[in-house]
Amino acid sequence: MTDESRPILTHLKELRQRLITAAAFLVVGVIVAFMFLCDPAIRFMEAPLVSRNVSVIYTGVSDAFTLRLRISLILGVVITSPVILFIIWRFVKPALYEHEIKRFRILFGIGLILFIAGILFCYIAVYTLALNFFLVAGEAVATPLFAMDKYLNFLLSFLLPFGVAFELPVVIYMLSSHGIVNYRQLAVFRKYVLLLIVTASAILTPPDVVSQIMLSVPLYLLYEIGVIVARVCARDCDMVMKKA
Repeated sequence: MTDESRPILTHLKELRQRLITAAAFLVVGVIVAFMFLCDPAIRFMEAPLVSRNVSVIYTGVSDAFTLRLRISLILGVVITSPVILFIIWRFVKPALYEHEIKRFRILFGIGLILFIAGILFCYIAVYTLALNFFLVAGEAVATPLFAMDKYLNFLLSFLLPFGVAFELPVVIYMLSSHGIVNYRQLAVFRKYVLLLIVTASAILTPPDVVSQIMLSVPLYLLYEIGVIVARVCARDCDMVMKKA
């Protein structure tokens, strides 16, 4: 029996089995993270504050334990994501053509690199500046004592938007390759996109001008790269049409 002729219930059963397997790996990853990785991760998170002589506290009885669970869950997702993605990929792969498989692998690799690059850029170039800005701004007001759960939310509010924003060239390529947009439209709407980027940066980042600018500038540069990618995609499509 070919894959196309298999009943839908068989596919659903296979999907359920793969999801259970992925969940089992995730649980193991969370346990490993809780036992071995949580404390080093907390020390790494606290390092920018410790170097500035800022104390980290927790105010609720269960806050420290809850925080460890949150960090363990995040780390568990990170360390098991290759296995989980592989499990999902093995389910989806039979439904794809060979050229779609190659394209997906390339896009996935580029998207992963861009996501990591966005997080690293944020942590190295933006987060330190924003943290210094807030600490200096609050020096004359009160002694800083950071609650650990709020500090984690603050850190994630920086890292994740940058990681997602750096996926813009991949998104533009997917839209242009399916004919939804083209490079001429992208060029015409450049000024509106710039306004949208500035607005989105103000929403996604904490309320300080430095972090908003540091997100807006690379995001706009990535948009221009996306325009170039759309132009190349259009040229390749034209070449294929001429050969046909």
